[in-house]
Amino acid sequence: MKTIYLVTGAAGFMGTNVCAQLLERGDAVRAFVLKGDPAVKFVPKAVEIFEGDLCSAEDCEKFFAVEPGTQTVCIHCASMVTINPNYSEKLIAINVGGTENMLNAAKSHPECKKFVYVSSTGAIPELPKGESIREVYSFVPYDDNRVVGWYSRSKAMATQKVLDAAADGLNACVVHPSGILGPNDPAIGQTTRTLIQILNGEMPIGMQGSFNLVDVRDLAAGTIAAADRGRKGECYILSNDEVSLNELCEMLKAETGCRGCLFYLPLSLAHFAAKLMEARASKTGKPAVLTEFAVYNLERNNHFECSKAKMSLALPRVPTRKHCMIWRFGSAGGKNRMKKVCVITGGGSGSGDLPRRSSSVKKDITRFWWGARRPA
Repeated sequence: MKTIYLVTGAAGFMGTNVCAQLLERGDAVRAFVLKGDPAVKFVPKAVEIFEGDLCSAEDCEKFFAVEPGTQTVCIHCASMVTINPNYSEKLIAINVGGTENMLNAAKSHPECKKFVYVSSTGAIPELPKGESIREVYSFVPYDDNRVVGWYSRSKAMATQKVLDAAADGLNACVVHPSGILGPNDPAIGQTTRTLIQILNGEMPIGMQGSFNLVDVRDLAAGTIAAADRGRKGECYILSNDEVSLNELCEMLKAETGCRGCLFYLPLSLAHFAAKLMEARASKTGKPAVLTEFAVYNLERNNHFECSKAKMSLALPRVPTRKHCMIWRFGSAGGKNRMKKVCVITGGGSGSGDLPRRSSSVKKDITRFWWGARRPA
C-alpha cells in the first residue's frame, strides 16, 4: 500500500530536513505550509505542497485527504517558536489549538497509521542541577517554576493532548528535541546567530552556563525513526551532551582559530546586566541585547537523558565535544583557507537535497557543519 508522509512545519529548520531525509529513502511527502510563506522555497522540490493554516480545522482536515488505498503518517513539526517568555494568544492558538486540529483530523482518518509530535525538552519539568532529566508522561497541570516561559508551556499543553489522544486509541508518540543546530537554518535562529558572532569575533564577552545542542539532521533521523518504530503513547528525548559556553568557544577556537570569548560573566552579573538592558529597552522600544530569559536558558539544568531514544530509535547521537567542526568552502580562487562564518548554506544534486540558503549577515560564504557526517 502506498504511504504518504504528511509533514507540518515543512518550511522550517526541522521540517525541511525531515522532508529531505524522507525523500532520500524514496518516500512520498506532502508538506503543510502557511499560505504565502516565502520559506516555501526551501522545501525540497519533490515534495507536494499544501497551503493552509493550522488554526483552521477545515485546512487540517483537507491536509489528510488522500486517494483510496493510500495510508498516511503525520509528522507534526509546526509550531510558533519564540524566545519571548510572555503569554501570547497567538502562541497558544498555533501550538496548542493547531496541534488539537491536527489530532482531530488524524483521528477522523483511519488511514492515518501514525502521528508523531515534535515537542521540546522545554516542555519537560526541569529538575535541580546535577539530576538527569528524563521522559515524563504527565504535562498538565504544569509547575510554573519548572516549565518556564509560555513557549515551553504551550508545548507541554500540546504534548498532553497528544498523549491523551494516544490513550484514546490514536497511534501517536512524541519526540522532545533539545537545542537545534546545523546547516540550512532558514531563520538564522538565536543559537546559530550566537555561533556566527563568536566565530566572527563579535562576542568578546560571554556568560557562564550551558547548552544542549543536536545536529538537525540527527534530530530529523530520530523523528523519522519514531514514525517507523516509536511506540504508541511513548515519549523520546532527542538530546546530546551538555556543553558550557566556555567549552563551546574552546572547540570553535581549536577548529577555526577564531578569537572566541575573552571573558565570561558570572551568571549573577549576567542577570543584573539583563535587568538593566530590559529596563532600557522598555524605554527605547528597541529589543534588549540580553534578557533575563536568555540568561535563564544558560543557567538552567540542560542535562537530558536520551538513552531511551538511543536504544529504541537508534538515535544517531554525535557527542558535541568530539565533533564540533567547521567545513570550509574554498575561497575565491580555489584556496581552501578559513573565512569568517557568516552564511549557512547547503544543497546538492539529489532529489532529497535541500535548496541552498543564504543570509544577509555578511557576504563571506562558509558552510557551517555540526556533527560527524561529512557533506557530500
